[in-house]
Amino acid sequence: MPLTITVTGASGFVGSHLCEALVEAGHTVRAMTRHPDTYDGAGEAVYGDVSDAESLGPALDGADAAYYLVHSLDREDFESADAKAARDFSAAAAKAGVRRIVYLGGLGREDQDLSAHLRSRREVEKLLGGDGVPVTVLRAAIVVGHGGISWEITRQLVDHLPAMVVPYWTSTKTQPIALADAVAYLVGVLEPAEAEGRVFEIGGPDVLTYAQMMQRASQVIKNRPLPMLVVPLLTPRLSSHWLAFVTDVDTETARNLIDSMSNEVVVTDDSIKTVVRRRLLTYDEAVRAAMAERERALADASTD
Repeated sequence: MPLTITVTGASGFVGSHLCEALVEAGHTVRAMTRHPDTYDGAGEAVYGDVSDAESLGPALDGADAAYYLVHSLDREDFESADAKAARDFSAAAAKAGVRRIVYLGGLGREDQDLSAHLRSRREVEKLLGGDGVPVTVLRAAIVVGHGGISWEITRQLVDHLPAMVVPYWTSTKTQPIALADAVAYLVGVLEPAEAEGRVFEIGGPDVLTYAQMMQRASQVIKNRPLPMLVVPLLTPRLSSHWLAFVTDVDTETARNLIDSMSNEVVVTDDSIKTVVRRRLLTYDEAVRAAMAERERALADASTD
């Protein structure tokens, strides 16, 4: 049945596509943004900022459910900032009578020494439910789609460099998922009773190393191989400066992402398939879809 839903991060990479999908599914979407005056996406723009606790009540008032899609990777103190935001959001959602929160978190086994980024994601999972609102968690690795930070790093490296000297973390396994599939899963867990309060792992059909992701992307995008030389002494700090130099990702975000790339992030529990059934795009198909959307965005920008 149609619901009223508040989506945080509505103008972001995943949030903008999620808002469109929810509206298409017949729901009333309240697109929470710090800049409602300039919001031009799907749904009704409402002011809200997770770092401003007083703004959350009005943004959540009357909502049946809420999606939590925000994080603070571009800040050095992102762990404390994200924890406070999650606590405030939990309290505001409970006070507003929200019946379900859906959170997009990160993959990674509990028996690993998780990076600060992934530890923060797990802490947010717990804090969002601290005031009693059931939280459904989807844990993902890289979401492949135009505009996603992790995907943009891959695309820009492939686009800018004919060959690469790469650090040891490029041999870590990951399980990327297409943006369309991630959004379908987010929409799919909104209403089923069996999804309430559960943690699901989501990923595409391909398990790849970061090096293989770049090599496959090079074949799809440029139809050529991407020679690589692994240099074990290239530290995360040096790697982050290298990424910031070669791509348009800022150094702080790059550092926080790279810290997580030493953790294997693959699906170990596919129970999501019993709740949401769909054919998942392969990595190559996801790359083609991302590039097609980028071309459309560039074409639209050139006509403005």
